[in-house]
Amino acid sequence: MKILLVEDEEMLNNIIAKRLRVEAMTVDCCYNGEQALDYLNTSSYDVVVMDVMMPKMDGFTVVKHLRNEGNKTPVLFLTAKDALQDKLKGFNLGGDDYLVKPFEFEELVARIYALSRRSNNHAHNDLVAGPLTINSQSHTATLAGHKLTLTAKEFALLYYLASNVNIVLSRQQILDHVWEYDYESYSNLIDVYIKDLRKKLDVANESKLIQTVRGVGYVFKVEEEEE
Repeated sequence: MKILLVEDEEMLNNIIAKRLRVEAMTVDCCYNGEQALDYLNTSSYDVVVMDVMMPKMDGFTVVKHLRNEGNKTPVLFLTAKDALQDKLKGFNLGGDDYLVKPFEFEELVARIYALSRRSNNHAHNDLVAGPLTINSQSHTATLAGHKLTLTAKEFALLYYLASNVNIVLSRQQILDHVWEYDYESYSNLIDVYIKDLRKKLDVANESKLIQTVRGVGYVFKVEEEEE
């Protein structure tokens, strides 16, 4: 899962980012509203965690710009402003959730997962893609009833691929969502992880779920059932 964290307090920004990365999330950090718009215009995110009171452009204005441009990325406002009027303003401008500082980190993580599931039309914690079932909060995955043993990065990679069933993802898209590197510097990194994932998916003798699209990237392939 790829998160954009917009928080002008550098220490708090660093703490939140570190904790989210422990959850195997990829986190881009910025410190004001103008930076946030630049990031959102050049990359896609699963959820945006947005402070309200920031220099150059406040969070409410950023979200107003996003919605006017048709960007529907879920936004969680993170702010010390707890008045009802402020919350209503945030929701009316297109915000999806509102968490008041100080907050418990576990609640922040739960709300991020909830927003991600809502935007992907997942009613529960489970993501089901063919014979694969992934639970985002427990970080567990089973394939045809067999539990998979995955590293944090393997889990993040598999989750991203399975979230985009039958959609071809470029190597750069995968790097952007699972790592935080440029493709040129890590040209074979994805191939190594894909190879290791395939070995683990073969445990159930399933057909090749992760397929290579030459010159482009990879696709998590699930055959559609005939009605």
